Amino acid sequence: MDGKTILPRSEVPEEFTWDLSHVFASDDKWNEELEALKAYPERMAAYAGKLGESAKTLLDWFTLSDELNVRVTKLVEYASCRSDQDVGNSFYQGMRSKAFSAAVALSSARAFEASEIMDISDETLARFYAEEPKLGTYRRSIDKLRRRKAHILSPECEKLLAAAGEISESPSRTFSMFHNADIRYPDVTDGKGETHQLTDGTLVPLLTSADRTLRENAFKAYYKRAGEFRNTYASSLDAQFKQLKFFADARHYNSTLEASLDVTEVPAAVYTNLIDAVHGNLDKMYRYVALRKKIMGVDALHMYDVYTPIVADADAEISYDEAKANVLEALAVLGKDYTDVLEEGFNNRWVDVYENPGKRSGAYSAGGFGMQPVILLNFQGTLDDVFTLVHEMGHSIHSYLSNKTQPVVYADYVIFVAEVASTCNEATMMRHLLKTFADDKKTLAYLLNHFLEQFRTTVFRQTMFAEFELIAHTMAEQGQPLTRESLSKAYYELNQKYYGAVCTVDENIANEWMRIPHFYRSYYVYVYATGLCAAVSLSDKILSEGESAVRDYRKFLSAGCAVPPIDALKLAGIDMSSPEPIRRALGVFKDTLAQFKAVMA
Repeated sequence: MDGKTILPRSEVPEEFTWDLSHVFASDDKWNEELEALKAYPERMAAYAGKLGESAKTLLDWFTLSDELNVRVTKLVEYASCRSDQDVGNSFYQGMRSKAFSAAVALSSARAFEASEIMDISDETLARFYAEEPKLGTYRRSIDKLRRRKAHILSPECEKLLAAAGEISESPSRTFSMFHNADIRYPDVTDGKGETHQLTDGTLVPLLTSADRTLRENAFKAYYKRAGEFRNTYASSLDAQFKQLKFFADARHYNSTLEASLDVTEVPAAVYTNLIDAVHGNLDKMYRYVALRKKIMGVDALHMYDVYTPIVADADAEISYDEAKANVLEALAVLGKDYTDVLEEGFNNRWVDVYENPGKRSGAYSAGGFGMQPVILLNFQGTLDDVFTLVHEMGHSIHSYLSNKTQPVVYADYVIFVAEVASTCNEATMMRHLLKTFADDKKTLAYLLNHFLEQFRTTVFRQTMFAEFELIAHTMAEQGQPLTRESLSKAYYELNQKYYGAVCTVDENIANEWMRIPHFYRSYYVYVYATGLCAAVSLSDKILSEGESAVRDYRKFLSAGCAVPPIDALKLAGIDMSSPEPIRRALGVFKDTLAQFKAVMA
């Protein structure tokens, strides 16, 4: 199988699909667990009004909470993965809905937890820790909760907000079902008149084609079709931003940005530092865009020209087996312990490899405590797909090591540090390939172009997304309506700012915000940009310092959320509270651009 042929799910060979049997052996077993979890709300309610009574009661509560978190995570992850295999499958959509309903019911049943723990005095807590040493395991979790005291409401209000949690998922579900299952795109032709299937999953591969006619046709057809439903997309995104504002207001935050980042213990300044640092370096982006235009030899550089490799005859097609081999070789620098886990993942069906009709677009890593990680791909055989594989494996091994090292309560980690782990893998692979092909001018040029594209798409482009998200949220917070016109205008103007006057910013690009799923995850996309910036520094440390840096990196990968994310990165020697790693990474972009220009001379 090569990734070019899109087979029905039932015809995809098993070896290229993920194994979910380790979570639940069958759908029937999942249903049995769903029924079993119905007893938990009553068990949890029995603790209401009692958490401050004794150290033993509080410890028993946390023990029950750990058990519940493991079981409900498995329930939700299994249903979500089954649903993502084919978002048009109503059976698995129903299963996913039941899973989230169960999660909301359980969340509602424990709504008293936060306020009751808030009400325990410092003196009483100190006595509890002395009486019950095992309670010390949960000290950081307790401290983290009490830190947010100003934003925790009464038990009654917390229960109401928890019950509204399922409603808050509606915009995202609506977008996913419409975007991935309902909308269809016309076939497009290339310069030879040959027909190509256009889907959300094939759009970017088509835009990387050397055939400019194909790129233009795919670009125009996709955004023309999406634009026909611009009111639907606008309404869905407006609902997403309004529900975030509702929860931020309810918890007395000054903004949705503050509310979203506070939960992850990331200072809001990290977000604004990123945007400001990138704004200060847009001249480098303009120089790259100008060089791309010159190398391509076009009178006007259109938005459908910015993805295609600009090194002639370097569009290699890579099989999935070749991709796995490349990943193992590149990451050998991280040590045998690391590559052993990689091989375990490849050999035990962690990865759902190829696109099938209805399959969720994009890629992700999922899993939880007591589960092996799983990875969703839509592998097309491009170099980008290889980097996507190494990226998602970074997430999965981060999860694997955190789950193995930390207790349940600290095994998870926030997305801010997750993107560092995954992108460090990408940066390490790139450095390996650049060294391997240092004497091969043609391949070196291709890799340098790819590295530059990583910066363009991951630092500059994701920062543009982050700025769009901030603009749209600010509009919503100020009571301005989020209409198709206002959203498209803001998005178009940002493209003009980030690409500069040398690029022809086509009118259709104003519709691109409609296809970005990250906008349905509150202030999430910025971490790709900060992640790359941190990852470049980490990769440099690992390659230059060797074993000692690898040991520090492993401490970071194993930290889970046992420390705040900024402190977790400091374990590996990176301080993201400062804009310096961003500036340093953009300096690497500048140097890479100069190297690429010299190679192409």
